[in-house]
This record gives sequence, structure tokens and C-alpha cells, in this order.
Amino acid sequence: MQHNPASRRARLAGHLFMLAFLAAWMAYSSVVDSYVMPGPWAVAQRLVQMFGDVHEVKHMLYSFAHIIAAVAISFVIGSALAFLAHYLSITAHAVHGRLNPFLNSFSGIGWTFLAIIWFGISDVTVVFVISMVLIPFAIINMREGLGNIDRERLEMAASFSRSGWRRFSLIVLPSLLPFIFATIRISFGVAWKVALTAELFGGNTGLGYLLNLARQDFDMPLVLGVIIIIVAFVYSTDRFIFAPVQSVLARHHGAN
Repeated sequence: MQHNPASRRARLAGHLFMLAFLAAWMAYSSVVDSYVMPGPWAVAQRLVQMFGDVHEVKHMLYSFAHIIAAVAISFVIGSALAFLAHYLSITAHAVHGRLNPFLNSFSGIGWTFLAIIWFGISDVTVVFVISMVLIPFAIINMREGLGNIDRERLEMAASFSRSGWRRFSLIVLPSLLPFIFATIRISFGVAWKVALTAELFGGNTGLGYLLNLARQDFDMPLVLGVIIIIVAFVYSTDRFIFAPVQSVLARHHGAN
């Protein structure tokens, strides 16, 4: 695949930016104490140690489990509320005019403090906090999806079949696929930001908890290592998993 000159220049600019960033990092780390800003080499060495330490690898896996559980829970609850408001119109104002604005405006820190009181320092607290922050994303995206379903196709399907399940599985669900995927993609990225806060204050496992331990020990290479792991994982997942799938969905549904 050939890149046009503009694309090559953009990629070159991106590489130059990263080199400039590394150079600035190295320069700054050379004039301050290591507990303030360690150099890139020290952070790289600490990253290697992390992946060789079973205890620290477990914290990575715990964070991943928190994210997966919260994304699944928030998607199910948010979708159920969106379907309820769509098919039972009497509830639409309660869901979209009252509940969703409240959930969307209440902060992750607030949910964290409440969850600590209700569930203590635990994995349940972390998953609860992430889920509560993500539910509004699911409600909004699924509401848009339900509102964009082709009514003529539904009416035509109703004329051929009385089965509501067949209409749902053959018309509604395929039409919602891009919105379902968009919900999961957005939720996955946001979840990592919320997870750090939830694990930092309300968890006893995960990368956020590990970050707190590193802060207490003034282990700055570990602090930066955790940040790099999260950024690299989220970027890689979005670039190499979510983006290709969305491209396929866009071509398929664009053709329709």
C-alpha cells in the first residue's frame, strides 16, 4: 500500500514529535532528581521488571477484568434502559430527561466515595464505579441507534411476519450493530480513565492500586511505567482491534 506525499509528511511529523518528546524528557530528567522525573532508560528497565514480576502482572490482569466486567454490565443496563424508553414511551422522560442527565453529571470521584461506604475497599467498588460512569454512554448511543432504524423496513417486516422476535433478530439487531460497537469502543477507552481513580481510592487490586503503592514508595519509574502500559494498551486495542472492526461495519452498513 502506497502513501501519498501528504500522508508521508504527516507520519514523519509524528515520528519527529516523538523524538523531540524523548529528547525533552531525557534533558529534563538529567537536571532534576530521579524521584521527580526518572529518565527513559530507568522507566524501560522498570517496565521489564514489571512483566517479570508475577505479583505486578496480576494487578494488570485485575485491571483488565475490572474493565471487561464494567463495560459488559454498563452496556446491558444502559441498553435495557434505552429499549425501555423506546418501546414504553411513558418511561422516556424518566430515562432521558431525569435518570440519564443525573448519571451523566455525577462524577466518578463521587461514585467512588459512595461505593467505598457501601461496599468497602474491594473489586466490587471498582466495577460499580466504572459501570455507573459508563451507563450514560450506553443509553445515549443505543437511543440514537433505535431512533435511526428504518421504519419502512420494520413495517414491511411486520407485514410478512407476526413474530416480534424475528423482526428484532433480522431487522432491529443488525441495524443496531454499528451503535453497539461504538458504545463498546467508547466505553472501553473511558473505562481505563475511570478505573485508575476507582482503583486508586477504592480498590485493593489493579494498576490504580499499584500506582498508589508506587506513589507511597516514591517509585517514579513504576508510576510512569503504569501510565505507559495503559496508554500503549488502549492505543493498541483501539488501533488494531476496534478500528478494523469499525471499518468493516462502516463498509457493510454503508453499502446498505
